[in-house]
Formats: sequence, structure tokens, C-alpha cells
Amino acid sequence: MDPCLVTCCTMLSCNICGITVTSEPDMKAHLIVHMENEVTCPFCKLSDCNQPLYDCPICGLICTNYHILQEHVDLHLEESSFGQGMDRVQCSRDLELAQQLQQEEDRKRRSEESRQEMEEFQKLQRQYGLNNSGGYKQQQLRNMEIEVNRGRMHPSEFHRRKADMMESLAIGIDDEKTKTSGIMEALYRYYQNAATDVRRVWLSTVVDHFHSSFGDKGWGCGYRNFQMLLSSLLQNDAYDCLKGMSVPCIPKIQSMIEDAWKEGFDPQGASQLNNRLQGTKAWIGACEVYTLLTSLRIKCRIIDFHKSTGPLGTHPRLFEWILSYYSSEREGSPKVVCTSKPPIYLQYQGHSQTVVGIEERKNRTLCLLVFDPGCPSREMQKLLKQDTEASSVKQLRKFVGNLKHKQYQIVAVEGVLSSEEKIARRQASQVFTAEKIP
Repeated sequence: MDPCLVTCCTMLSCNICGITVTSEPDMKAHLIVHMENEVTCPFCKLSDCNQPLYDCPICGLICTNYHILQEHVDLHLEESSFGQGMDRVQCSRDLELAQQLQQEEDRKRRSEESRQEMEEFQKLQRQYGLNNSGGYKQQQLRNMEIEVNRGRMHPSEFHRRKADMMESLAIGIDDEKTKTSGIMEALYRYYQNAATDVRRVWLSTVVDHFHSSFGDKGWGCGYRNFQMLLSSLLQNDAYDCLKGMSVPCIPKIQSMIEDAWKEGFDPQGASQLNNRLQGTKAWIGACEVYTLLTSLRIKCRIIDFHKSTGPLGTHPRLFEWILSYYSSEREGSPKVVCTSKPPIYLQYQGHSQTVVGIEERKNRTLCLLVFDPGCPSREMQKLLKQDTEASSVKQLRKFVGNLKHKQYQIVAVEGVLSSEEKIARRQASQVFTAEKIP
């Protein structure tokens, strides 16, 4: 065979694109073309490739076949749907758990609220003597026994006082062991001879002071203030409807209020106290005092100072009303005015007192004079000394700045009711309302 023919038939193949050439120079020229032109086709490696390309819109993968791309995208969508489904399942589980936790929290909160409400209710029952723990008699005996056990009372004294208490309860009259008389007369002397900073003072009629005892300590202030008010009325001839009556003991006062309820007075108040006071330590307030006085044909009013009328929560309108009650408002009257007015029952949250007079001081400020049932006899008797000291009177004084409770109620006596007026007031008490200032 001719060698020249063999050479002409030798073919060279391009390793990049596969094209064949017949000579080495041609292959070199072909390779230069590859070097001068950028290879862009990821499939054939040639820049002038006309192969259609398809990009995946999710991951950017390049495909030459549209159907393959579609299958590829469908796989993406299936994976996404599966992931979202898993997320929804997890979300549902999380929501269910959150709801269970919230329900458990609500149950615990309701249980705690119920427990707190029950504790508060029991506390109020104890505070207002409605927890069936006994009344005046039981408390008196129990506290005297404690005094004996502590060595502060001799057993013979215990039995003597027990006998006196049983006699008092049997006849319904106070044993007067907590009573102090003569204080108003002592105050008159004091203001006549001292108190140079007082321009004028008005005093109520004679009043005896009664303080709490072993039997009513902690809850008996309303009853003791009623005793003070009644002691004044019993010594005033204008209140002949009370003729022959004595100051009752606390259980008797409870019985008298129950009788007033049975007559038809203040049915709403009676219902709130379960129509029962005897044998309990139930507190009484302005409404019960008004009810009892009205049932005895005593003409009186309840005035409700239901909100502050001065700066810093004070009640100057209360002081002005009491001044108007006592004062004759006549210029040139004496420094000490002994009025014909009974004392005033003063009630506020948790306690009550008896107003027995009012001072107008030289700087024109007002000051109430009050008897407090929480003050023991030994302190009140200091006022009975021949030369009453200012420090003793100080315990009676209440300035405007001393009375800062949210609300005050007073019961003021104004005379005697006729039988017809009593019936009318009984009917009016079916819907109990108080006068409000302001």
C-alpha cells in the first residue's frame, strides 16, 4: 500500500468537541478556536451550541428537557407540601398543648380565687360575729378564764363577776362596770377655767361613758355608743317615751333590735344579719341604731357623708354640720354653751364613736369632742379630777385632719315621734335611704 495514501487517511479527533480533522495543523487551528471562544454550554461545552436550556425556578438547576424540568419541579412541590403538612401537624399539636396548659392555668386560678373568696368570707364572718362562735356571754366567760389561767384574776373574783354577769343578763340591764359618769360636768369646769386657745365650745347634755368589756371587746363599739346615747336621753325630761327604762346590757340591745325587725323595720338590714343578733358577735352600725331608736319613738336622722369634701381626704362638711347642730349661732353667747342637744352617733369603717361637743378655736378651726368606747375607764376617770389637765382632754379631741376615712355616717336625735309618725317611718324603712352630703 502506498504510504502516502495511509497518511492521507489518518484522522485526528478533538477531545473537546469530538470533531475529526485529517492533519495536525488543522487540529492545532481547531484548538485555537476553542481557546479563543468561551465555552458556555454545560452539556456540549461549545459556545455556539443551540441546545434550549431550562432553569429550575426553585433551585436553579439547568435542564435541556422541559419534561424532565417539570418532573424536577413537581418533586420540589411534593417536598414542600410534605414539609408544610408536617408543620401543620406540629402546629396543631403545639396549639393543643397550649390550650391544655391554658385550661390548667385557668383551673388553678379559679381554684385559688375560690379559696381566697372563702377565706375572705370566713374572715368577714369572724369580723362581724357571724361565724357561730358564740356571743357576749361566751366571750366574757372565756376571757375571764384566760385571766384566771394567767394569774391576773383570782378564782373568787371570777365567780363573783360571773354571778354578776348572769344577773345582769337575766334582768337585761347593764351592770355599769364599764360606766363613767360626770365627765360632761368636768368638761364644763375645764373650759370655764382653762383652754385659752378655745374661742367657744358647745357641749351636749349629760352623757355617761361606756367602754368595751371582756364580753364585747373587738365588736361591741356600736352597742356601747348606743348605751352612751341612751344614757343621755334617759336623763333628759323631753324624752318621756323612755320613762321607766334603764340602760340595757348588750344581749338585751340585740333582743330589742330583733324586736324592731319583727315590727317591720329595715327588713333589708335584718336579712343581711339573718334576722338574728342574740348569741352572736355581730356588729351593728348606724342603720341598726336608727332602727332601734325609731322603734322606741325617738325621732332621728341618718346623714351620710359619703365622700371627702376637703383636701387630703378630709370632711370639713361633717364638722360644719355638727357645729350647726349644736350651735345657736348667736353672737355674744358665752364661751361654754351647755346645749339641750343629745350626743351624736358617729360611724365609720370598722369603728364608731359618740360626739359630745365641738370646739371653735381662736384660729377659727373646728375640733370635735368624742367619747370612744375603746378608751378604758381608768383613762376617762382622769377627766374627773378637780383640776382637769389638758392632756386628759386631748384624748377626746378630733381635728379635721384626724378624720380621713372614706365615709362617715351620723345618727342625730331630734325629738320624739308620735305613734303615727313611728308607723310612717317604719313604712319608709322598707327601702332604707340616708340623707347624703354632699
